[in-house]
Amino acid sequence: MKDYQMGAVEARFAEIIWQKEPISSTELAKLTQEQLSWKKSTTYTVLKRLCDKGIFKNNGGTVTSVISKQKFYSLQSERFVDDTFNGSLPAFLAAFCAGKKLTEKEVEHLRKMVRDYEEGK
Repeated sequence: MKDYQMGAVEARFAEIIWQKEPISSTELAKLTQEQLSWKKSTTYTVLKRLCDKGIFKNNGGTVTSVISKQKFYSLQSERFVDDTFNGSLPAFLAAFCAGKKLTEKEVEHLRKMVRDYEEGK
């Protein structure tokens, strides 16, 4: 699994791109100035870093994602389960549910996910 990681500031920046893509790098610099109080040079530095990580691409001044927000966070979740629970999803779920009472709706959603998985959906 490729090591896609972002710090908190990079994640806020990434959210802007995911919400607005495709977005011109000029427009991105304007938005980050408004929302994050960044200078243009900061925007381009962070953009280059995230492009180098393979999360986004800047093609002719148009910024788009290489991996979607959903895929990015899915990979982060997989990595967390791998690193913390030796890849055991049941161990993760047991730890997650130990301090929290699940609603009947949440339980049914989990059951549906398992059924769908078993049926190959």
